[in-house]
This record gives sequence, structure tokens and C-alpha cells, in this order.
Amino acid sequence: MSEKLATAPRGKVSLFGVLRSESIRFFSLNSTRILILLAIVLYAAIAAIGTWGIGSLRASMGGMEQMPGMEDLVAPGFASELMGSGLVFSQLILGVLGVLLFSGEFTTGSAVSTFLASPQRLRVLAAKTILITVVTAGVQIVSSLLAFAISKPIADNYQMDLDFGSDAFQRVLWYGALAVAMAALIGLALGMMLRNSAGGITSLAALFFVLPIILSILTSITDWAQHIAKFTPDQLGMALATPSSVVTDLESWQQLLGVAGWIVLPLALGAVLLAKRDIK
Repeated sequence: MSEKLATAPRGKVSLFGVLRSESIRFFSLNSTRILILLAIVLYAAIAAIGTWGIGSLRASMGGMEQMPGMEDLVAPGFASELMGSGLVFSQLILGVLGVLLFSGEFTTGSAVSTFLASPQRLRVLAAKTILITVVTAGVQIVSSLLAFAISKPIADNYQMDLDFGSDAFQRVLWYGALAVAMAALIGLALGMMLRNSAGGITSLAALFFVLPIILSILTSITDWAQHIAKFTPDQLGMALATPSSVVTDLESWQQLLGVAGWIVLPLALGAVLLAKRDIK
């Protein structure tokens, strides 16, 4: 009697399948849950404390619209822009999440099994890009809504104009999500290019914190530094979300083009390196 050897069915690897497996692994990590919780709590806390602080100042001083340099504190939309006070911290925290999403593959050595299961490297990159964009933008929207819910009673107590439907808050809500997603995608690209968590996080912090400080110092000495400063990722994101606080001479379409450049160019460079370099 002849025996037939059963052959294992060959599954077809799809983008949805890779995205599903990446999501399961991503949310199973403690670091993911901790960073997301930290981003939400810190953002809401900064917004609430800022609203309380400005409200208390207005109540204690009174007639601030008559005081030189204090007009902005009573301007329409100022309370809404306070909701974006913690945006730079959200960019850093969720940007770190982007770094870890790719650098973790090489730090733990799981990159070999990942790319054996899905040999098309760009498909893995596409899945990670979709995942980190949806997660970080969603987390930032939740953070903004929570910040509004906590800060609204405080603002009402001090007769501050905080309106959900105002143009100022809607910019913080949606452009804030864009700014955070940009930072996370830059972090993803850094993790992919450097293949090292510490190096990627350090580079991200340098880009969003150290570089602006250096340019700020140079701006007081030279004229050309201010033209460069307005195109840095932190300035582009903050100027879109909080235009009254971060003033720029760029139009909205120019700012959006700058944001697109900071997203596309690092990811494109990372994709080229991912395709050409050895996985190990």
C-alpha cells in the first residue's frame, strides 16, 4: 500500500495579514501601553493645569486687556490653544513609539523571522506605517478630547472662552493629530535606518528639542537661522495647530507641504536602506 505524503497548504501573505500580526505584537508589549497611557495623561494634565493657571492669573489681575503684553491672554481662541500646550511632549512620547516599532525588530533579533514570514520588506514597512499612523493620530485625538472635557469646567469657572466648535480648538484637534503622526512616522524612519532604539530615540529628541534650541540661539545672532527654524518639524506642527502662539509667515499649504516632506523623505530613505541592506 502506498502512502501519500500530505503537503502543508501554502498560505498567501497579504498586507492585511501582516497588519493584523503587527497589531497583535504591537499591543502585546508593555512599552506600547505605557507610552500611550503616558501620552494621554500628560497631555490632558498640561492642558488642565495651563487653563487653571491662566484662569487664576486673569481672576487675580483683572482688566488684563488694558495691560501691555497681556492682550493675548484674553484674545478669542486663546483658551482653545491652551489645549495644545502639551503637543510637543506628545510628539516626543509617541515618536518614541514609532522608533520602537521598527528598531525593536533588530534589537530583539525578530527581524529575521518577520521577513521570513513576509519576504516583501516594503509590505512590512507599509503595514507598520499604517499601524503607527492610525494609532498615534487616534491617541492624540483622544488626548485632545479628554483635555477639553477636563478643562471646560475650569475655563467656565474663570469665564474663559473654550468652545468645542471654534476654529481654534478644531485646529488643535486635527492638526495636533497630524503633528503627532508626523513625529511618529519620523521616529519609525529613524528606527528603520539606525536599527537601534537608543540611537533612534536620541536622534528624535535632538530633532524636536535640541535643534530648535540651537536655531533659537542662532536666530538672535544671524538672520538666516529664522528662515530654517520655520521649516523644522516641531515648528510646522505647532504653527498649524496653534497659529496664534507659534506665529509664522508660511501659508497653510506651505506648512502642509513641509509636513509631507518630513514624512515622505525619511520614510523613502528608510525604505531604500531596508530593501538593500542585510537583515541581520
